[in-house]
Amino acid sequence: MKVEDVKVVGVLGAGTMGAGIAQVCAMAGFEVVLRDIEDRFLERGLNNIRKSLEKFAAKGKLSEDVETIMGRIKPTTKLEDLADVDLVIEAIIENMEVKKETFRQLNEIVKREDAIFASNTSTLSITEMAAVTRKPENFVGIHFMNPVPVMKGVEIVRGLLTSDETLEFAVEFTKKLGKEPVVCRDSPGFISNRILMPWINEGIWVLYEGVATKEEIDRGMRLFTNVPMGPLELADLIGLDICLAAIETLHRELGDKYRPCPLLKQMVQAGLLGRKTGRGFYDYTQK
Repeated sequence: MKVEDVKVVGVLGAGTMGAGIAQVCAMAGFEVVLRDIEDRFLERGLNNIRKSLEKFAAKGKLSEDVETIMGRIKPTTKLEDLADVDLVIEAIIENMEVKKETFRQLNEIVKREDAIFASNTSTLSITEMAAVTRKPENFVGIHFMNPVPVMKGVEIVRGLLTSDETLEFAVEFTKKLGKEPVVCRDSPGFISNRILMPWINEGIWVLYEGVATKEEIDRGMRLFTNVPMGPLELADLIGLDICLAAIETLHRELGDKYRPCPLLKQMVQAGLLGRKTGRGFYDYTQK
């Protein structure tokens, strides 16, 4: 398939990543079917998309009005409504079995024989997901960064059976969205999280061991490395549950040097997940 053949993109999941993916696809002129399991998740996702578009409009960064772009996004709770899509991008819960079951169902639903299936997973195996689909050569990882509308980089992950044509499609598609693709092979954590998550985890270990306060850890890393956010601030932005899932995958696949800090596990158990719950390493309820 060529990028110019794509008219309708299906996006699975209306959370932070899925909503962002739906937004950039709609901004690029594609019709989008945005699916989540409950209306309340869709409503929240659509509200977040509208707010983001309004910010872009206020800065003069939209070539069309907000309503035109929003009109391209069709929300649904029915997986069957993805029957006529040309490309599916999955951005649901970071659980391999749930993802595989979703793709098994899509095998029976999506009509187009040469449709491309893609996953936005940050750490899980593209090859394993592709194995349950009818054409694993048409399966590829397209891993966007958060926040999707702002971040330029996208990881294009080649599974064991991903074809050259599918890889080229993914590269050209992300360029069509105004992104800059970086290609890698299927490996736990790929490039971004293979490097980023141990950095975040080590920051949590430094806090756990009492080496420094959270404020000094983050301030120090901003000053020492010129990054915009320290590891604990970034963990709060990403979501501590997402960080833990990624680190546990690295630990399971690559060994003990990736062992998650006990403090991270405790905070997830306590429901302190970062910005999305109002509290993580920092309190956002007063801001």
